Amino acid sequence: NPLTKIDFSLPKTGRVVITIYNLLGQEVTTLINEHLNYGYHTVTWQGTDRMGRPVGSGVYFSELRTRNFRQTKKMLLLK
Repeated sequence: NPLTKIDFSLPKTGRVVITIYNLLGQEVTTLINEHLNYGYHTVTWQGTDRMGRPVGSGVYFSELRTRNFRQTKKMLLLK
């Protein structure tokens, strides 16, 4: 099964949202939307949409957002 681990670190405690988007910019799923403590964290995306259905191979984007920070990274999902 396709599996992607996203590692990130937080310099301070706060709300974190990690969302996966497809190439068209449509939201596929939200992996995390909660208050986290500072430090290192890992979240896993299992290649599924918000309904738990597997998504197709292709390019996806992960977006990590906090109150004062936003980062987007490109991912390639191969099956």
